[in-house]
Amino acid sequence: MYKLRRFLKDYKKECIIGPLCKLFEAILELFVPLVMANIIDVGIRNRDAGYVWAMGGLLVLLALLGWSSAMFTQYFASKASQGAGTKIRRALFRHINTLSHAELDKLGTPSLITRITNDTNAVQQSIAMMIRLLTRAPFIIAGSLVMAMTINLKLSLIFFGAALLIALTLYLVMTRSVPIFSAMQKKLDVISLISRENLSGNRVIRAFSKQKTECRRVDAATEDLAKTSIRVSRLSALLSPITYAVTDIAIILIVWFGAVDVNLGGMQTGDIVALVSYMTQILLAMVVVANLVTLMTRASASAKRINQVFETVPSVQERNTAPIAVDKNAPKIEFENVSFNYNGDGDEELTSISFTVPRGATVGIIGGTGSGKSTLINLIPRFYDVSTGCVRVDGRDVRDYPFVQLRRQIGIVPQQSTLFSGTVRDNLRWRNSAATDEELIAALQTAQAYEFIQKLPNGLDSRVEQGGKNFSGGQRQRLCIARALVSHPELLILDDSFSALDLATDAALRKALKDSTSGMTVLIVTQRCSTVRSADLILVISDGVLAGKGTHDELMAGCEVYRDICLSQQTEKEAAR
Repeated sequence: MYKLRRFLKDYKKECIIGPLCKLFEAILELFVPLVMANIIDVGIRNRDAGYVWAMGGLLVLLALLGWSSAMFTQYFASKASQGAGTKIRRALFRHINTLSHAELDKLGTPSLITRITNDTNAVQQSIAMMIRLLTRAPFIIAGSLVMAMTINLKLSLIFFGAALLIALTLYLVMTRSVPIFSAMQKKLDVISLISRENLSGNRVIRAFSKQKTECRRVDAATEDLAKTSIRVSRLSALLSPITYAVTDIAIILIVWFGAVDVNLGGMQTGDIVALVSYMTQILLAMVVVANLVTLMTRASASAKRINQVFETVPSVQERNTAPIAVDKNAPKIEFENVSFNYNGDGDEELTSISFTVPRGATVGIIGGTGSGKSTLINLIPRFYDVSTGCVRVDGRDVRDYPFVQLRRQIGIVPQQSTLFSGTVRDNLRWRNSAATDEELIAALQTAQAYEFIQKLPNGLDSRVEQGGKNFSGGQRQRLCIARALVSHPELLILDDSFSALDLATDAALRKALKDSTSGMTVLIVTQRCSTVRSADLILVISDGVLAGKGTHDELMAGCEVYRDICLSQQTEKEAAR
C-alpha cells in the first residue's frame, strides 16, 4: 500500500482534513460519558431538572456536531478514494500498454483484468476506510484509556489489559490472513480465465456439447475459491467474539470493583457509568479496527499484485524517441544471423536466420504448423527482440527506431482477425482517421470485401459487434486486410490472413493486391503453396530454421521441404506448372 501513496498526491487536502474531522468527532464522543456522569451525579442526585435538561441539550449539540463532522469526512474520503482508484486504473492501463508481448504472455490477460478491477477496488475501498477510521479508532481507544485514568487509575489497569489482549488477537489474525487473501486473488484469476474462455468459445463448447464439462470446471474453480474464502472468514470471524468476550469481562470487572469503591465512598455512581461507557467505546472501536484489519489485509494482498504490474519492466524498450534517418536505397528488410527464444532458456524457436527482402518485393513465408513463421514476422515490428543477430528495416536496426516511426510504416494483419465494436468505417480508419470514403472503398475492393459491405443496410456505417461476431471468419479477415491497406503502409505483413478464404477469393485477392500494391513490400505467411507460388521470393521455415529460399521453380528443384509441402497439396503436374 505504501508504494501506491503517489496516487494520493493530488488529494493531500482530503487526506488531511478528512481524518481531522473524524478526530474532532472522536473528541466529542469522549465528552459524552463525562456529561452522562454529571447528569447522574449532579442532576439526578440533586433532582435538578434544569441541569438535566441543560446537559441533555449539550448531548444533542455534541451529536449534531459529530454528525456534521462525519459527513465532511465521508465526502473527503469518497473524493480521495475514488480519485486515487481512477488514477491507479489509468496508470495500470498505460503501463500495460508499454509492456511487450513477452510480459503480457507471462502475466496473462485474465490476471491483468482482475488487477485492474477487483484489486484496484480493494485498494480504493481501503483508502476510504483509512481516511474515515484509521485516526478515529486509535484515538478513541487511547482517549478512553486516558479518560479512564483520570477517573480511577486502578480501574484503568483493566482497560490496558483488555486493550493488549485485543491487540494481540488482531496481530495474530492479520499475520495469518494476508497469505490467504493473496491466494484468493490468484483463484479469482483462474475464475476470470475460465469465464473468458467460456464466453469467447461458447460456440465451440456448444458444438461439442461440452456444457456440462465446462460447468463442472467452473464449479471446481468456484468451490476452490469458496473453500479459501470460508477459511479466511473463519479466521476473521474470531475477531468479533474474542473482542466482545474480552470487553464484556472487562466491563464485569469494572462494575464489580467499581461497586466496591462506591460503597467505600471512593467513587460515585456516575463514574462507574462513565467507565462502562468508555469501555463500550473501546469495544466498538476495536470492532472497527477488526473490520479494518480484515479489509487492510485484503487490500495489502491486492496492492502487491498491482505493484507487481508496475514493477514489470518491458523487455522491448525504445532506445530513443526522436525520428532517425533511413537509407531508402537499402533493402527493405534484412535478417542477419537471427536467433530467438521466448523464455531465454536456450531452447531456440528461430536459429541463424539470414535473408534479404528487396524494396517492393512480394515475399511468401511457408512452413508447417509451429515452424516459427509468425515468430519470424513478429521480430520486424519489435513485438519481441532478437536473442542474437540483427533485423534491419531500410538499412537501420529495428532497435534504433522509435516505436511510432517503425510501426507506422507497417500494416499488419494478424492470424487472429480482430475487429472492434463500432462501425465498419470506424474499424477501417483505425490507423488513418482522415481516410476518405473513396479510400475506404478502394481498400475494400482490393480486399474483396466491398461486395458484402455494399449489401449491408447501412454500408460503411453498419454496426460491428464486439470482436466482429456478426461477420464470418472470412469476412473478418478481409475487413482486417482492408484496414491495413487504408493506412497505405510501406510494408504489408499478412500473417496467415487467407486461411478462411476459399481458393477463388484467395486468387482474386492476391491478384488485386499485386495490382494495387506496386512499390509496397508484401510479406505473406501461409501454409498454401498456391498462395505464394507467384511471389518474388519464397522463404521456407522448418523447425525454426531457414530450410530454403528462392522462387517456386528454384525451390521445387532444390528444397526437399518445400517440395514435400507442395506435393501434399497438389499433384506433381500441378506443382510443376
